[in-house]
Amino acid sequence: VQLQASGGGLVQAGGSLRLSCTASASGGTFSRFFLGWFRQAPGKEREFVADISRSFRTNYANAVKGRFTISRDNDKKTVYLQMNSLRPEDTAVYYCAAEPVIYSISTVSQDQYDYWGQGTLVTVSS
Repeated sequence: VQLQASGGGLVQAGGSLRLSCTASASGGTFSRFFLGWFRQAPGKEREFVADISRSFRTNYANAVKGRFTISRDNDKKTVYLQMNSLRPEDTAVYYCAAEPVIYSISTVSQDQYDYWGQGTLVTVSS
């Protein structure tokens, strides 16, 4: 399956952005995927941001909890990341990822994801 991320850009601190990640039509049934967002800041390793299970259960990194919201629309084959109260330290390339799982799976580690989007750059100015 191919994932296309979009929605990044330049925003001032305190502002908001919504990232989208859409799967290709040939990607099969979107609802069977566990979905995640990750980010990589300059000079740093890629890190977990948020994920959402097939049952719509969500998890967040402590750094974004209360500010970011992950959601999914299976009919549109899209996962979203609503980012509010952005901070300069949120500046990074954001990647979406997908992994087909059985329904009961509640967590997927970064190295288990088979499908990745190309990344979208978010820059937060102070």
